Amino acid sequence: MPREKLCKTAVNKTGIPGYEYCINPYTGCLHACRYCYASFMCRFSGHREKWGDFLDVKINLPEILMKQLNRRNPPKGKVLLGSVTDVYQPDEAQYKITRSILEILAEYRLMEVHILTKSSLVQRDISLLHRLPGSKVGFTITTMDQNITRIIEPGASPPDLRLAAAQKLIKEGIQVWVFIAPLLPGLSDTEKALTKLLENIHHAGIREILVDNLNPYPVVIHNLKITYRRYFPWAMSSLDEYLQHPMIYQDKIKDRFYRISGQIGCRPYFV
Repeated sequence: MPREKLCKTAVNKTGIPGYEYCINPYTGCLHACRYCYASFMCRFSGHREKWGDFLDVKINLPEILMKQLNRRNPPKGKVLLGSVTDVYQPDEAQYKITRSILEILAEYRLMEVHILTKSSLVQRDISLLHRLPGSKVGFTITTMDQNITRIIEPGASPPDLRLAAAQKLIKEGIQVWVFIAPLLPGLSDTEKALTKLLENIHHAGIREILVDNLNPYPVVIHNLKITYRRYFPWAMSSLDEYLQHPMIYQDKIKDRFYRISGQIGCRPYFV
């Protein structure tokens, strides 16, 4: 069960390139992605559960957001919804905190709203996104193989539903992009996996594609090694190769990526 709590601030400064601010309506994330970089938040959460097993709902965040926007010098600029959580948690369907945030931001029109999610629930808020000039929605997708996604991101919407939601947003005139991240050695970066993923993205009508390699944070690698050994032992050698010779491995995958994308007719960019 999610835990309700109060927050002191809604809009916070962020160091994420391209954004001035971020809003995180939840602490924790029930998508439980095995590769999540935000797991460091555990030590600030007051929870003993592992990352992915808890969710705190900031029930007063809309009220605090309005107070911040009503200040003499309110925050203005580009804001990312969801820097250390996904703003479309399964429980968002009930709490509607993110929806309230969008309603307030649409009323004040001080900020350009960008969202990054792994949930198809975002399509619920199309009418609000229409009221936010410059709004943009990114969908993180690692692979189309649900035998893999069921293990590595068990609480997220299946990748085909994310792409279906992306298609719907595009048809409604909302700007959409895809973030292929992280590239998981031996799982999502193979010839077959990349071909299927890029074909599906291109077919969905998405033309902006950003890609990122696996960041070898110690806690991430620790969690991934456990997951690989248990569920994907056949891919363990690829993970080891990446960790031992990261630059050589990345160059090999980039060459593969650009060759396949060129054949399909899309243009991904590595960040």
